[in-house]
Amino acid sequence: MSTPSTALSSTADEILACARSLVMAGGYNGFSYADIAAVVGIRKASIHHHFPNKVDLVRTLVARYREEARTGIAELERHVSDPLAQLRSYAGYWEGCITDASASFCICAMLASELPILPEEVALEVRAHFRFLAAWLASVFERGAQQGRLRLSGTPRAEAEAFLAAVHGAMLSARAYGDPKMFGVVMTPLLDRLSA
Repeated sequence: MSTPSTALSSTADEILACARSLVMAGGYNGFSYADIAAVVGIRKASIHHHFPNKVDLVRTLVARYREEARTGIAELERHVSDPLAQLRSYAGYWEGCITDASASFCICAMLASELPILPEEVALEVRAHFRFLAAWLASVFERGAQQGRLRLSGTPRAEAEAFLAAVHGAMLSARAYGDPKMFGVVMTPLLDRLSA
């Protein structure tokens, strides 16, 4: 079985890309292999060749998504040192994705809403994604408080969890209202309040 760090065939990449958009749109149970076969233009048997079952497919998808997030955060850390600017950049990334419809929702947030029904292998990957983001955000809030750049009303960890919830809630608001601008309506005042 392929892992995120192994090279996948272009067909496997197409399957994962299709699954990603289908999960973003409707969650774990919102698609089948038949849906992917129709979009990618292959037989269901070809999908099973790359991903024997849906658990393998979605677990691989989330593991790859987590790897992309780690890479993105590492790039952000390398290029932006100011904690407030890091928070603005992170929110700005999602605002851009929602505005241009390249990623209207975090797939891990979508899957987290389904945790009670997710297979354990997928749930573990989703939880790991949230733990990673929360730990990174806590470090940003801690540095921001130490440098006098961020105004915290709770512990760095509590602020990180609240910020993460606000980002995902802003995504949900943008989706619920059918208006990408709602993301900024939610996030801009929060970022302004955090500014020391």
